[in-house]
Amino acid sequence: MNAYQPPTDDMQFVLSRVLNAPQQLQALPAFAEVDAALMHQVLEQAGKFVGEVIAPLNRIGDEVGAKWHDGQVTMPPGFKAAYQAFWQSGWPALAASAEDGGQGLPSVLEAMLYEMLSAANHGWTMAPGLLHGAYECIKHHGSASLQALYLEKVATGEWLATMCLTEPHAGSDLGLARTKAVPLADGRYAVSGTKIFISGGEHDLSENIVHLVLARLPDAPPGPKGLSLFLVPKFYPDGTRSRVHCDRIEEKMGLHGSPTCVMRFDQAVCDLVGEPCKGLRAMFVMMNAARLHVALQGIGLLDAAWQKANAYAQERRQMRAPGRGKSSAEADLIAEHPAMRRILDTQRAWVDAGRLLAYRTALELDQIKHSPDTEVQTAAQRWCALVTPVMKSVFTQQAFHGGSDCLQVFGGHGYVREWGIEQIVRDARVAMIYEGTNEIQAIDLLVRKVLPDGASAMNALLDSLQAEIGASDPNGLAAHARIAKLRAMTAQIIAAAPQDAALPFRVADDYLRAVALVLIDAAWLRIEGCLDAQNPNASARWQAPAQALRNWVLPEFEMRAAIIAAQCAFIVTPLATSLNAPLTAPLATPLTASIG
Repeated sequence: MNAYQPPTDDMQFVLSRVLNAPQQLQALPAFAEVDAALMHQVLEQAGKFVGEVIAPLNRIGDEVGAKWHDGQVTMPPGFKAAYQAFWQSGWPALAASAEDGGQGLPSVLEAMLYEMLSAANHGWTMAPGLLHGAYECIKHHGSASLQALYLEKVATGEWLATMCLTEPHAGSDLGLARTKAVPLADGRYAVSGTKIFISGGEHDLSENIVHLVLARLPDAPPGPKGLSLFLVPKFYPDGTRSRVHCDRIEEKMGLHGSPTCVMRFDQAVCDLVGEPCKGLRAMFVMMNAARLHVALQGIGLLDAAWQKANAYAQERRQMRAPGRGKSSAEADLIAEHPAMRRILDTQRAWVDAGRLLAYRTALELDQIKHSPDTEVQTAAQRWCALVTPVMKSVFTQQAFHGGSDCLQVFGGHGYVREWGIEQIVRDARVAMIYEGTNEIQAIDLLVRKVLPDGASAMNALLDSLQAEIGASDPNGLAAHARIAKLRAMTAQIIAAAPQDAALPFRVADDYLRAVALVLIDAAWLRIEGCLDAQNPNASARWQAPAQALRNWVLPEFEMRAAIIAAQCAFIVTPLATSLNAPLTAPLATPLTASIG
């Protein structure tokens, strides 16, 4: 039912009107010729390709799925032809350098493309989803000989790539990896071991597959510092096949169109990428790029769920809506019922804010790569370091939970396959797990990025947000108050953490959610500041989600603040005293003051 259609008008509004992206990018020498008209044309053509070629394959990918037989994987009908058309049309190469066979366009256009692809067909999009990270990894850490053999093939998408980290006994703790690499006489290596959960480890979409594999050299120290990165192709330049085997594919809750492979490396000859025992440094170039794309998966999938639910709500009639009167015996559209409007408007509030934050992050990536101003680069690096884990966590969680809410709009019809909404819910769930679980994202934010510098970078980020937010209306004043409370919350964690090393880990999820709500609030204030008061029809589309944000989303901030305040107060209060104190006593801190 109603295949996803890319909302290019909304995307264009956020890109050009709210973020002023064309002007920002043209100020960079690398993009001096990338004007608004070009960006609009790329976006429209991308939307057309996604809507006409990729979206119609979503259901068959789920129902037929990838098939494994005797070590080989056959993709669902239509997938291979669609992928060949995709790479031959130049879509994987949008942001790659022209010298590597790419088009040299801004990262934000690539981000917008992958939002649409993920919304249209998450399973299919898993195949090219790691190309951007593999390209950056080889470009920055590969030797000249490796780049000559693989860089352009990966940049253009002619060859697909994988990221081989996880092992049966070692999930998020990569330091436990046992895969071994043994030096050979010719300067190469032979890698042996088993990797699991490898998306696209085997398939028939491209002629070759480039595996980037973490392994341990014989004299390497234990733990993550002993890992090195190796490149193992499916086929070598002379056409011979490497000793890499797909032993099986997993039977999964969702993403049936994407083969999740168990890969066995049996003394597979390979090349070192980067320096020995510095594999994680090279691999994290790939992983950090992937985390923004996973956030975009969440935004796209939530938008796809909203599209289905909204279309259904505009057609289905059920009973009389409260306050609608009794002038007609005909039942009202369920879109007119307050409970359904709350669901639909809330999800749209999340999608719109996520879209702005994701596009802004992609623009900051372009500033990091191309700005000649070191201060601009520093601010952009700070934004990406702090905001990327927040986005990966909150928007993948909202894709699943918000997608489930959208399923609720259908009632019993949502639970059956005919309407397609249940597939989105199943497909979305894994995004909360891979590329670093959402709990790990929260720990990364608070424990690794906020606490070590005493929140210096976080406070600088909040300074920049405050500078962008006006304080002439109640919403702006409330946003400033939340930022002040977040600063106080951060300081309270810093003060309490030395007395309980586990405290930051316990409250990391709450802290990340609080940061996310501040960012989402600021994003919506920026959107509202760009609405045209002279064109109420155009502005009306944004009013309901803006109101839903304040009614149903932002109140969570007070809950998170109260949880953190209670945890911190419990640590600094003697146990016997805290057990006998009134329940409200630990919360009597400045953090619980009204934001007005």
